[in-house]
Amino acid sequence: MQTPQYLQQRRKFAAAFLAFIFILAAVGTTEAGKKEKPEKKVKKSDCGEWQWSVCVPTSGDCGLGTREGTRTGAECKQTMKTQRCKIPCNWKKQFGAECKYQFQAWGECDLNTALKTRTGSLKRALHNADCQKTVTISKPCGKLTKSKPQAESKKKKKEGKKQEKMLD
Repeated sequence: MQTPQYLQQRRKFAAAFLAFIFILAAVGTTEAGKKEKPEKKVKKSDCGEWQWSVCVPTSGDCGLGTREGTRTGAECKQTMKTQRCKIPCNWKKQFGAECKYQFQAWGECDLNTALKTRTGSLKRALHNADCQKTVTISKPCGKLTKSKPQAESKKKKKEGKKQEKMLD
């Protein structure tokens, strides 16, 4: 004959075993009910890269403006679009409004031509603009004056005036 403790342990084991089976069945049915989502299809675009025109200012030769972009492709929804742009007003326009150059110091005055020159190397090009790598610019030399002696004499005059005011 079996003891009451043994029977109680057997009932606990049976209850635990049935609970385990029930949980497995529940998990299996919930996973079976889920539909597998197909992976998102990668959209392969037959559209080409955008090609942008130069920035055209709204008024004048610098400031806010627009540029037009185009692209090719059989199934492109959009083949043309307009984009707002800005041309900085302090850039040298003669080398292209979308090209920014870093200039060296002005060279010595050429007495034969009465011009001084300096070169600039390309620092930045806006929107893939076609810019020269280096450019040279010239300007008239202007008057040849001795600036240091004049500056020293002005300082002496100012100091003299200060001393006069202090004496008064």
